[in-house]
Parts: sequence; structure tokens; C-alpha cells
Amino acid sequence: MIDLIFVDTNILVYRRDLAAGSKQKQAEKWIRSLWKNKSGRLSVQVLNEFYTVVTHKLKPGLSHHEARDEVRDFMTWQPLPLTPGLIEEAWNIERSFNLSYWDSLIIAAAQATGCNTLLTEDLQDGQQIGAVRIVNPFKHEPDSLPRGG
Repeated sequence: MIDLIFVDTNILVYRRDLAAGSKQKQAEKWIRSLWKNKSGRLSVQVLNEFYTVVTHKLKPGLSHHEARDEVRDFMTWQPLPLTPGLIEEAWNIERSFNLSYWDSLIIAAAQATGCNTLLTEDLQDGQQIGAVRIVNPFKHEPDSLPRGG
């Protein structure tokens, strides 16, 4: 059995950011590994944020057509929709761990998709929040994570 890994928006964006240097290369390495292992998961929130950033904020960004194609590819990762239950869980996490609502929503989505790992640089590397361990992908290689059995 493979360990499912939830991917935050920033990893997808760095992969397309020509100015990100080593972060772009590392993000690409992670995404390639997740495709190969079929272990990547994300949410509709992540896909929406990705599309907005790469088409409106990233310079040079992706065309709307290119971004839509990429979002369609990532839809095979079974993106979790936003539901009332997910919002309630995000509020619980926000209150319990004193995190922002948006970070809490990402963690709630990771939990709901059965992921034990959340790839993000926005939270403390190694932090455990419920069943989810935070991993900064710019401090770790894809093959350094323990595999499920």
C-alpha cells in the first residue's frame, strides 16, 4: 500500500515558476515522484488557487489554455471538493492549533483524503497536526519519506 501525499498550492506553482531556481527543480522532482507512485492528492481549493496564480500573478505565467490543461491533468488525483463538513473540520483545526483558516482547510482536506503527509512550505516542517505530518519539500527528497506497508 502506498502512502498518499497531499500537495499544497505552492508546490504546484513553484513547478511552473521560471524564477524559482532550485525550488522549481525540487517541486518538479516531487510532482514526478507523485505521478510515478500514484500517491498525489489535492483539493479543488488547491486547483483553484493554482489556476489563479499561474494565469494572473506568475510572470511569466501560463496561458489560460495551458493552465486548464494542467488542472485537467491534476483532476485525475481525485481532488476533494469543498463541503460543509470540511469547513467545520477546518474551523476545529483553526481553533485547536491556532492556524489560519486557509492552512486549516488544507490540513482538513489532507485528513479527509486519507493522507498522512502534507507537502507545504507554509507550515513548520515535521509538525504533526492530527494524523497529518507537515513536510517541507524543499528540505526533503521524495524518496526520503517512509513508505506504507
